[in-house]
Amino acid sequence: MVEYALVFIGAAIPWFEIALVIPLGILRGLSPFWVMLLAFTGNVSTVLLLIIGYDRFKNWYARRQDKKGKEPSKRSERAKRIWNKYGLPGLALLGPILLGIHIAAFIGMAFGASKKWTTIWMSVSLALWTLIFGMATALGFDWFVNR
Repeated sequence: MVEYALVFIGAAIPWFEIALVIPLGILRGLSPFWVMLLAFTGNVSTVLLLIIGYDRFKNWYARRQDKKGKEPSKRSERAKRIWNKYGLPGLALLGPILLGIHIAAFIGMAFGASKKWTTIWMSVSLALWTLIFGMATALGFDWFVNR
């Protein structure tokens, strides 16, 4: 039971997210269904909190960047290129593997996407990547074990 709680918490933490937590949970021998469900729920919950609290987060982040006084990061530049080429759907679908879903959600909203569409696209993206990571890990693990 504790391991499943750790899956939820791990997926909720930015930069751990589903890409790391799902394979580790399944390889640990936990049920792929519950790992995928809890990882998705954990990850989407913090993304929703970010979207809901975006205005406060934006003000905090702007103050933080002003204190640092540095150039935009490589992740921010990559996100801007994705946004310009593919828009919110592209940013949402590529975000979990290239930037992290939290950064993708923040950048999408910073570029003017509505909270509604950001929520929809980030949730769809997380659901899709949850299935991909979960099924690939479970099937790949079974393939190696049964050989």
